[in-house]
Amino acid sequence: MPPLRIVFLGSDPIALPLLEWLAGEGRAIGEIVVVFTQPDRAAGRGQKITPNAIKTWALARGIPVLQPEKVTDEVRTQLAGFAPDVSLVMAYGHILRDEFISTPRLGTLNLHTSILPKYRGASPIQTAVASGDRQTGVTLMRMVRKLDAGPIGDVERVAIELDDTALDVEAKLAAACVPLLQRALPRLRDGTLAFAAQDDSAASYCRKLAKEDGVLDFAMSADVLAARINGLFPWPACSVEIARQPVKFGAATARDLPPSAVGRGKPPGEVLGADTEGLLISTGEGALCVRRMQRPGGRMLPTAEFLRGFPIAVGMRLPSGPMPPLISDAPFPRPAR
Repeated sequence: MPPLRIVFLGSDPIALPLLEWLAGEGRAIGEIVVVFTQPDRAAGRGQKITPNAIKTWALARGIPVLQPEKVTDEVRTQLAGFAPDVSLVMAYGHILRDEFISTPRLGTLNLHTSILPKYRGASPIQTAVASGDRQTGVTLMRMVRKLDAGPIGDVERVAIELDDTALDVEAKLAAACVPLLQRALPRLRDGTLAFAAQDDSAASYCRKLAKEDGVLDFAMSADVLAARINGLFPWPACSVEIARQPVKFGAATARDLPPSAVGRGKPPGEVLGADTEGLLISTGEGALCVRRMQRPGGRMLPTAEFLRGFPIAVGMRLPSGPMPPLISDAPFPRPAR
């Protein structure tokens, strides 16, 4: 049976492991005939126009690349010209019309980084970690116009460890796409891949994150705060103003209160001290241990190293603020432009 003619649509490095597999071991199952990705954008401190990692990967292998600003009828005609069997979408960044979705012979499949119907929307990796989940996954579904609501063909699950950040989990999910497609694409090709409708009543939604989400409320429990810090690393990152500077927290764990603080009514946000693992801060329940920190213009450092150049006094009270919700039982409204 000939390999599937695959169109890939994506703009984020999370897709590189699956692309590498398709270009190597998976070539007998599917051949990438064209890549659609976002136009080149300004990036970095110098705001230099730079191709994204997906475009760079494709061009290095002689694969055609298309970068439309909008997915118009003309773009759909271009897609049809490649005679695709199936389109695979992962973190593309464009809304696709029904006509575009239905152009490939076998339709359009999306790889979504949650176990649907949980965490439909823009930030499922960060939301799963920030919510303290111990498991997430990649869902392969048929794409429909309704947000992440298409029928499901297969799921590859991964564990979230207590000290995992969103960056760690993203790497796990990127790798998980390979066994998922190893199972699913041969079944899609021979017509045995079954798709099951999602239970919309069990759906939850996450949203695009913003800098304002990096606020911490120390009246919350230490495990809630640690999950939030880990889930929002590396972006937007949680930060706290210390000595009039926004200090970023890069990783954290929850601990029991140290014996010196037990029963003494330490207010939430008070610095309790530091040890080899991190900076200890009192919370509504337990102690938060901040393991990595970064000052403006500096590097993210292990806390012990950070404190050598930026001492923080025991007894200092760190400011708190309300933590915006990351999950809803209905789609979040789009932010105003």
